[in-house]
Order: sequence, then structure tokens, then C-alpha cells
Amino acid sequence: MRFSRHLAWIVGLALAAGPAVAGSVWVASQQGARATRIERPEGARVAEVGAALAVAPSPAVVAAGPGGRLYLSHPDGRAVTAIAADGTTRHWPVPGQPFGLAADPDGRFLYVGDWSGNRVLRLSVETGAVEAEVAVGRDPAGLALGANGRLYVAEREGRSVGVVDTARMVRIAGIPVGEGPFALAYDPVRDRVYVANVRSNDLTVIDAGALKPIATVPVGASPYGVAISPDGRCVVVTNQHAGTVSIADADTLTVTATVPVGRYPEGVAILGDRAYVANWFSDDVSIIDLATLKEMGRIPVAEGPRTLVADQPALGETGR
Repeated sequence: MRFSRHLAWIVGLALAAGPAVAGSVWVASQQGARATRIERPEGARVAEVGAALAVAPSPAVVAAGPGGRLYLSHPDGRAVTAIAADGTTRHWPVPGQPFGLAADPDGRFLYVGDWSGNRVLRLSVETGAVEAEVAVGRDPAGLALGANGRLYVAEREGRSVGVVDTARMVRIAGIPVGEGPFALAYDPVRDRVYVANVRSNDLTVIDAGALKPIATVPVGASPYGVAISPDGRCVVVTNQHAGTVSIADADTLTVTATVPVGRYPEGVAILGDRAYVANWFSDDVSIIDLATLKEMGRIPVAEGPRTLVADQPALGETGR
């Protein structure tokens, strides 16, 4: 499936919909070199495609910042794209192989994991310049900011999650997890970190206050992405090789449902009572109703959707 076949989309799925929720979801398509906005409209439609912004080749991770900013990493291009709320785009060269991203909620910094350099860089949001760096474990993948200025880093080849004090840019702890930790998400409700371990097919649950694992939850084959519902009650994990999503209850730490989605699901984001799943090989995004625990429909997007981020204000239509 190629993006050119769908360039004129304004897609509406005629399925039952719940109450309208403000916001949207952005998906980064690696082969299609697009950042596409998926909106949740009022009425009976489940979703529709809004802006489709052309970006530099091979975007891997998309992250949102305050003020309507959007960031994308380009590991092969050794760069980060920064898009302002008005659609203005800047392209920052970054040393190493930038992959994971996390934006400072204060709007000052962007944290970038250097996959090949085993470090995290702190970039100025104003200039894109590297202001500081800290050594972390091997092959840093996902990044997530938590409470008290802590940054959590999935250290894929270290079987650990690194904890960085961002004020001092010092790695203060390494927490043992499963094999091949790749994605993680921070839950401010319970002060936990959930870690998807792509090789051991499980989810590690970390007590962020104590900096120690408290549970391991078996999920599907090759868990690649993880997201938390706003109320902290629901944990959604994509199972890349199984073509499914595991949905776990945060109270019991057990999987309550397994939902089939598209081919090779990778990133996942939650907006309100719906989960959005990037299906890399089927070039679409599955939408899951977290109340019924069923897939509501799919939205085609540009080729190779990999990661998503939720609740971004609309950007301009530049590059469509």
C-alpha cells in the first residue's frame, strides 16, 4: 500500500462512536516519510485523516511537546525534525543515531536517545544544540519522562531500564527487567513505569518511587509498544509478531483481553477511551474501544507507520 493511492483521503468510518474527545493522534510513517494527524470527529464517525505533513526520510519516533510542537527522530539521517504549531519545520543535525525522544513539559529541552552511542542527549528546543549528555546502557530505545525530573531509558541490550536525573544529567540507577526492553511508559497515577520486553514476551512493572520491579506480566509475541490510559487503569501492549494487542488491568496486573489488529503492530497511543495502534506492515492504524475491548476500525496512512503520539493540537497543512 502506497501513500499516493490515498492522497485525497478524508476518511470517515461509519461505526458507532462514543462522546467526542478533544485532541488528535499523530503517526510517523517511516517509508512514507509522513507525519499524519488522525482526528476523532463528533458524530458517528470513528476517525478521519487530517493533515499529512511531508518530513525528512525515515522518521522513526514521534513525540509531542508543549505549545503544539511535534518532534520526529531520523536514525539513518542523524537528525531530528521539529515542527511548530503553525507548521514551521526545522531540521536539526544530531550526533550519533537519534531514536527515542522525550520532550520536557516546560518546553525547554528535548531528550534524544543515541542508539549507537549508548547515551542520551539533551537538546535546546530553541536552537537544537546539544547542551548536555549522559552515558546509559547499550542500545537505548524508548524514553519516558516521569516525576521529579527523572528520565527512564529502555536499555535494550542491557536488560535494564536506566534512570537519569535530568537536572544533573547523571544516570542514578539501572533497574533489571526482561529481555530486550524496547518501549516504556510512565504512569503518573500510580507512579509506575511499564516496560515492554520484546524478547521475553512480557511486561515489567516498575515502582518508580522505589526504583525496583514489582511484577512481570506475560503478554503476546514480541511486545513492541506500550501505553497507559489517562486514569492509569488500563495498560495496552502491542504484540508485533502476534498481530495482536494485549490489554492489562493495572489493579490486578493481568491481561484481560487480546485484540487482533493489523500486521506487525508497533507503536500505540491512547486518547480518551480509545487506543490507536500503528500497524507497520499493513499501512494502517487500528482503533480500539477500551470500553468494549474491541477493534472499531482501521484508518489507512502513509507506508510504514511505526510510532504514535496523542493529544496534539492541529498543525498546518504544509507538505500535504
